[in-house]
Amino acid sequence: MDHNLIIRNRLLAGLPQTDLALLAPQLSAVSMKEGDILQEADTPIDEIYFPVSGLVSLVTVMRTGEIAETAMVGREGAIGSYAGLIQVQAPARAIVQIPGTAAAILGSRLRAAVSRGEALRHLLLQYNERLMALIQQTAACSALHGVEGRLARWLLQALDRGDNSSLAITQENLSQALGVRRTTLTLVACKFRDLGLIRYQRGLIHVVNRGGLETVACECYATLRRRSHGAVTQPGAQYGT
Repeated sequence: MDHNLIIRNRLLAGLPQTDLALLAPQLSAVSMKEGDILQEADTPIDEIYFPVSGLVSLVTVMRTGEIAETAMVGREGAIGSYAGLIQVQAPARAIVQIPGTAAAILGSRLRAAVSRGEALRHLLLQYNERLMALIQQTAACSALHGVEGRLARWLLQALDRGDNSSLAITQENLSQALGVRRTTLTLVACKFRDLGLIRYQRGLIHVVNRGGLETVACECYATLRRRSHGAVTQPGAQYGT
């Protein structure tokens, strides 16, 4: 993979050059299409993905087929990062919400690189702890906050992981991610549109007033942003955010 593409992922960009050199020859660029399932719950994680664009949701699936998002991952993180430390099964389904590209590596190769790179091992450990905190915060948000605050929070989180103010996601997918009925999501989206916060057409949401969304968003946005983009550090060194 091209070096400039690799370092668009903030985790990989945070590695010292010596550790990044262990990974770079093993990474390959993969296209992530909307609806692609990168990992399925309770199945072995064979490949780890470091998004450089796009957005992936970690979701819990019920017997009825209903799903709810427990975390979102973009270019600040990785999908299946636990498998970089030990061979494990996926704790959740990982589904592509917004198309993009990822740097992919086989779990066995990542574990081999981790065994030779202390900074890489430390980075994955810290990221896994951070991801668990994000999952817990998202669960609390879903249980305690209304749809308006949660939708504003989700849109802002997605913006933080992209390069512009447009999000290529359908209302159907967004309602599933938030665990709400499509009709409820549509009503709230219409309210946001009437307030001048967003414009939308089929498959595309354009954020017009980010400041207004921040006002509407629940407190979880600030918490999730801080935890998602905090620095990864080691004793005596600091890697990129």
